[in-house]
Amino acid sequence: MKLNLTGDLSAVADGLEALREKLMIQLSEDGYPIRVKKQNGPLRVVNQHGQGEIIFEKTVHFFRALGLWLEHFSKGNEFDLTEDPQFEMSGVMLDASRNAVPTVAEVEKLLKKMAVMGLDTLMLYTEDTYEVKEHPYFGYMRGRYTFEELQACDEYAGNLGIEMIPCIQSLGHLREALKWNYAAAFKDTDDILLVDKPETYEFLENCIKAASAPFKTKRIHIGMDETFQLGLGKYLEENGYENHIDLMNRHLQKVVSITEMLGLKPMIWSDMYFPLFAETSKYKDENGKIREDIIAGIPDVELVYWNYYRKEQEVYEKDFHNHKLLGRTPIFAGGAWTWNGIVPNYGKAIATTEAALAACKKEGIKEVFVTLWGDNGAETPFSTSYPIMQLFAEHTYQKDVTIEKAAERFAFCSEGHFDDFMNLKLLDETPGVMKDNMNTSMTSKVLLYQDILIGLYDENVRGLALGEHYEKLVPVIERAKHHNPKWEALFDFYEQLARVLSVKAEMGIRVKEVYDQKDYEQMKSIMAELDEIQANVDLLRKKHRKVWFAAYKPFGWEVIDIRYGGVITRIDSVKYRINQWLEGEITSIEELEEKRLHHDGPWEIVDGLVGGNVYHRIVTAGNFSL
Repeated sequence: MKLNLTGDLSAVADGLEALREKLMIQLSEDGYPIRVKKQNGPLRVVNQHGQGEIIFEKTVHFFRALGLWLEHFSKGNEFDLTEDPQFEMSGVMLDASRNAVPTVAEVEKLLKKMAVMGLDTLMLYTEDTYEVKEHPYFGYMRGRYTFEELQACDEYAGNLGIEMIPCIQSLGHLREALKWNYAAAFKDTDDILLVDKPETYEFLENCIKAASAPFKTKRIHIGMDETFQLGLGKYLEENGYENHIDLMNRHLQKVVSITEMLGLKPMIWSDMYFPLFAETSKYKDENGKIREDIIAGIPDVELVYWNYYRKEQEVYEKDFHNHKLLGRTPIFAGGAWTWNGIVPNYGKAIATTEAALAACKKEGIKEVFVTLWGDNGAETPFSTSYPIMQLFAEHTYQKDVTIEKAAERFAFCSEGHFDDFMNLKLLDETPGVMKDNMNTSMTSKVLLYQDILIGLYDENVRGLALGEHYEKLVPVIERAKHHNPKWEALFDFYEQLARVLSVKAEMGIRVKEVYDQKDYEQMKSIMAELDEIQANVDLLRKKHRKVWFAAYKPFGWEVIDIRYGGVITRIDSVKYRINQWLEGEITSIEELEEKRLHHDGPWEIVDGLVGGNVYHRIVTAGNFSL
């Protein structure tokens, strides 16, 4: 569409050029006239009497407003819409640390979608996937970003009115960074730094300089979450036991001194301070307030409260009150549940987002973002998060939001059908799983990777008719593939996953039953089905590979290749073992003689299935790598 934009365009000109193709617009003096005005206050889009108008405050508001204008203009009616932003910052945290490192081109694609949605901040989470020249093994063979790549992303984001914020770890979650010998002098445990060691702070100064230098922002997220073993490794051997709160504060003070020297404003995850909030906390005074000396010991950092587990609004409200006891209003981090396994957990993502953002609005939280984690290999493409990002965006600009409204906007911003994406959750939200999969059953991952002869999860899924469930899901996803041409490769991958599971899901149960009955003829027919599964798993691998290489650097795919290869080669051995039995070489198959037990860990059993997504615990009861 030809548009003739006039008025305050200086802040948006470069971004307009970046978005021209996505929005299918051409700027021309003979285009449809739209007056553009930059002023404080709500954003407004108008089309009346053959004349358009866009009023905006922040640069990113303009791009959301332009998208709204185009969307409503396409419906052929006059309109006058106003949106009042609910938060001062609303953004996304993109995980680039779990094997999958998005390419610069893919980050730019994400930024364009964020701009049209109106999300103004992108945090790039890099544990060891950024270049630190003083430490060549830091991020070695992990797809780390160069300075130039990060600078290019930041420049692109800035043109769209989006602030990019580096996110690193400066205490724990550093297993991949600390596994090399260079780190021996400043390692407490396998994934936690050694507090108080001078070498630790030399290392961190190098890291913080390298991570922050490519970006214009002065904000930096320095992590520090989930360091449950803090002080319990080499520190304990050298110094004896010390309370983790004291260690945390002392370390944080030293790290903050580095950020202050560099003129940076740090934020940290707040979970390691949660013991302060307990009703029986020894850190509270007789009036139930956190002691002043404890509060004084926490340096001047912003606290980020993360929670994407609960659907009760009051839980978030209580936690916000607890954070305010520390004299500061937290930033809130929710989750898109891209880390459930191989498929997104949309049910839980929507339920937790609705509760959390309602609490944020009620409690005056000013900054929010949605995390796109990729736990245990990043098998779920992060692009599946776009529907949840859209929900965050709509909550950012409206006090009350409906799923229908989010779906309508998603169709424009991401060129996909919301309901079709929602059907992907049915790969995990199967019979036997509670509504919205609140207990995070990773059904599809378990059933894809679990071994047919070992069958660690067979008792968990017995009687649930999962093969039939997946068989019915194949045409549903196939229709979605044709219904969403921009997303054909993604739906093609998930269609193939459903096809594989329609046969493999209960194959272990069938093999065991046929073996117990000593039905040789039936076992011979199963051999042909095993060939089919083997071929279909390899085809699934190739479809997944296509999606991966369209979005990510190559590093990390080798892990997924090995996982698929494990399924394929184990089926080869399954056929070998069954053939030995059929031909009388052996009188029994020991793996099938074992009585099947309900899976009892290391993750909790939920809904009759299993709530863990750790690959090595799915494929064997033995030691995978020790």
